[in-house]
Amino acid sequence: MKKILLLLFSGLLAFGLIGCEKSTYFSLELQSKALNMPLEITGSNDDSLGAIFYETKSGKFWLPLKADSENKTTSGTAYQFKMNDNRTITLKVEKRDADYIVHLTASNSEDILKWGVNIKAGKDEYFTGLYERTVDGDQTNSWEEGIQEAMDLRGQSVNMLIKSTLGLYAPFYISSKGYGFFAYGTWPGHFDFCKMDKNLVQIEFEGPQFKFKIYTSKNPAELVMKHALETGPPILPPKWIFKPWRWRDEHKNLPKYYDGTPVRAPYNSQVVEDVLMMQAFDIPCGIYWVDRPWAKGSKGYGDLEWSPDRFPKAGKMIKWLDKNDMKLVLWIAPWVMGDMAKVAIEKGYNLKGQTRYIGKYVLIDFTNPKAVKWWQEEGLTKLLKIGIKGFKLDRAEELVPESREVKAFDGRMTRETRNDYPVQYVKATYEISKKIHGDDFFLMPRAAYTGSSRYAGFWGGDIGSPPEGLRTAIIAQLRSAIMGYPLWGSDTGGYWHVDLDREVTARWLAFSCFSPIMEVGPTENRGFWDMKKEPHYDTELIAIWRLYAKLHDKLQDYSYHFAKEAHDTGMPIVRPLFLVYPQQKQAWSDWQTYLYGSDILISAIWQKGKTEHTLYLPAGEEWRDAWNPEKVYKGGQNVTVKTAMHQIPLFVRVGSKVEIGDLNGLYKESLKKAEKKPDLSLLQKAVR
Repeated sequence: MKKILLLLFSGLLAFGLIGCEKSTYFSLELQSKALNMPLEITGSNDDSLGAIFYETKSGKFWLPLKADSENKTTSGTAYQFKMNDNRTITLKVEKRDADYIVHLTASNSEDILKWGVNIKAGKDEYFTGLYERTVDGDQTNSWEEGIQEAMDLRGQSVNMLIKSTLGLYAPFYISSKGYGFFAYGTWPGHFDFCKMDKNLVQIEFEGPQFKFKIYTSKNPAELVMKHALETGPPILPPKWIFKPWRWRDEHKNLPKYYDGTPVRAPYNSQVVEDVLMMQAFDIPCGIYWVDRPWAKGSKGYGDLEWSPDRFPKAGKMIKWLDKNDMKLVLWIAPWVMGDMAKVAIEKGYNLKGQTRYIGKYVLIDFTNPKAVKWWQEEGLTKLLKIGIKGFKLDRAEELVPESREVKAFDGRMTRETRNDYPVQYVKATYEISKKIHGDDFFLMPRAAYTGSSRYAGFWGGDIGSPPEGLRTAIIAQLRSAIMGYPLWGSDTGGYWHVDLDREVTARWLAFSCFSPIMEVGPTENRGFWDMKKEPHYDTELIAIWRLYAKLHDKLQDYSYHFAKEAHDTGMPIVRPLFLVYPQQKQAWSDWQTYLYGSDILISAIWQKGKTEHTLYLPAGEEWRDAWNPEKVYKGGQNVTVKTAMHQIPLFVRVGSKVEIGDLNGLYKESLKKAEKKPDLSLLQKAVR
């Protein structure tokens, strides 16, 4: 085999060209002490595929075996290839510490549609990252009954184009081989992890040029941290976001509360009912969010102005919530309706090429500075000034056109800006929120791409409510942590609120306790004291909610500490076991078990009917069972624990300062509290 190597740093790292007599295709080898084996950008074993290609309407062009020239520098080497279609391709490889940046450009690139790179895969190599959903395609596939796919992407293919509604994406994955891959830019791409060829990871990205980075480290956590800091750093939010949240998908202003008590309070009846009932049960809540519809107009979102019928005295309601130590967060979208929609079109502030709902939902072109300023000042400012402390940013991933014919205001094709649109949207919201509230606000979109973490935390879209929906949420949280999105939460019980399953909801309450954002809702737009099916007044669910809301509230300082660590170092709050214990085989296979911070170990249960659960406790530590504090286990073994419906397997690292308290006593206390129905006729007298 013929090999040309450029040695760097006393031979500890190297990259170069590799060829063989049978092959006509170029290949590239990256070597690092951090890699388990050299990383080969190479073709298939049968020589049917090369290492690197570009594509035009005329077809694919693979880089040939030998470069026509090379230019070596202290940072790397640039190779040039004269191709059969009369253009020159430049391949530049730069070394950055233990990492590499590869940049592919062409002398004439206007007609280049995409680039492709093939990376050799090991037999048992593990891949994860890219997106929060479990499998690509329609999101409902991710909670299909009997689904087996989990954290490992091996055998899957993924289109790197944001889809609704599990919309967190990042063109970044990590490999158990000791590297991470990150594609720069926002053009759509495609990843194939040994599906088409069991020996290759095949990567394609659209656009006239292609730039990507290879991070290397023996520690997968370092790969995650490097990427999180490069694309962030993740925002450090105010501490209050780590208190429990409550919301409903739709708030009606009714004449009576759930139990028939006439409403005398001056605000939205269901907001008042939630607040009074939570206070009566002593369920802590620091954030209340109101979803659409909340404004005037047929769709409840006209001109970003409150509907006086649905939300009378909205300004005073916000002050009342504030007196009760609750921040109000409000649903918004990247479009305008009503009179604002007409103005947006007249002034050219709308995103061109929109085909769905044009005239009803008018998308803002956030690449237009004048449009951004108008949207901020005419829309969000009035909400922020009356006390709104955050926004739930919905719907950024659905209506953006995917055209190469239509351009945004900044000149880019909307095909290129589709993935970037959620970033533009949250950035515009962040800027006006910070101007008015300083650092005392929080944004929570459902869609994200490279750069979003600088501005917000996230929630896991409209996940279904069957057991597999909870399974999807667990995977989504862990994937989000890998991708550099450490602040995450999910709709407890699932969003699709048809036939809410009380056992799944109980398990979801426990899981949400050990998510950075614990948001309880929409729960069929009802409280657990007013469920559709028996038991309508669900004492057990109320008690389980109180148990885990109390525990989540108690961990507020703990959560904030690790949010600061995520901001400073890139290390996520939620940690799949393999991030911390990569040398332990079970840490890669037991994906349901994860660390919350450095000292709390959780094994989330999603299956129904489970009365006991087996999990892996990592070696090198001792672990105390929080439900049975007298039991301490030596790590490096599987253990089986009892799991009643209110119990999540929960362990604390021996030697840590974390105090969980008496969980069994807290649950008994919560049941006792829940058994006594509050008297809303008396409680509402205090509402002013």
